[in-house]
Amino acid sequence: MNPRLARWLVNGALLGCAAVAVLPLLWMLSVSFMAPGEASSLPPPLLPTHPTLGNYRELFAHAGMGRYALNSLLISSAIALLALVCNLMAGYAFAKLRFVGRERLFQALIGALVIPAQVAMLPLFLLLKYAGLVNSYAGVIVPGMASIFGIYLVRQFARSLPDELLEAARIDGAGEWRIFVQIVLPLLKPIMVTLTIFTFLAAWNDFMWPLIELTGQEHYTLPLALASLAREHSEDSELMMAGSVVTVLPVLLLFLALQRHYLQGLLLGSVKG
Repeated sequence: MNPRLARWLVNGALLGCAAVAVLPLLWMLSVSFMAPGEASSLPPPLLPTHPTLGNYRELFAHAGMGRYALNSLLISSAIALLALVCNLMAGYAFAKLRFVGRERLFQALIGALVIPAQVAMLPLFLLLKYAGLVNSYAGVIVPGMASIFGIYLVRQFARSLPDELLEAARIDGAGEWRIFVQIVLPLLKPIMVTLTIFTFLAAWNDFMWPLIELTGQEHYTLPLALASLAREHSEDSELMMAGSVVTVLPVLLLFLALQRHYLQGLLLGSVKG
């Protein structure tokens, strides 16, 4: 086959797949600016006849979407920060520190990855209930403070750090904490960005655990608020689409802005160690 023709075919196929993925998002954005009932007409319009911000005003003025957005931001930021600290320390320890049972403990952690997260939700809920953390921000944040995947990701990257550099610092009298803060952390910046973005996106989009943990509507995150909105306004497609835009747009823009750093960290972690 002609190489130029093959290139055109591949690019055309990729463009078609991109269109299939993007068009529903664009239509969601378009519907969010339509007047109530306009999207229910047949055939459904692609663009609003008279664009309006009424759906967004309704969301923030009466549906409390501003409070839910702040809840999501608070919970996701706290989980991302705490998970970054815990995963960095644990991943570095598994990669470079020697202690009894290190390999067996790490193998046990990797083996736990095959256990569905839903299996652990009931015992986790009971533990938090005994601790008095049900229906609180802490009840959502604490289980996300560390993840096996995050520890594995940091460990694989940290294994590429030269042992000679760490030994030289120890010979100079530096303690383990000083080595970790002043030498290791600057070298782990690519994986830190990747892990922070990954954790923040996962926490922002999480639906199942907040649904179980949060019983009071004042603590709802955006995914829970969107589900509640769909139950209360099942016929108002325009309002639900506006809620979907408020839920999806912030993390979509965040990922697009930082995708280069995110992919760089993943690729470095996959080829090093």
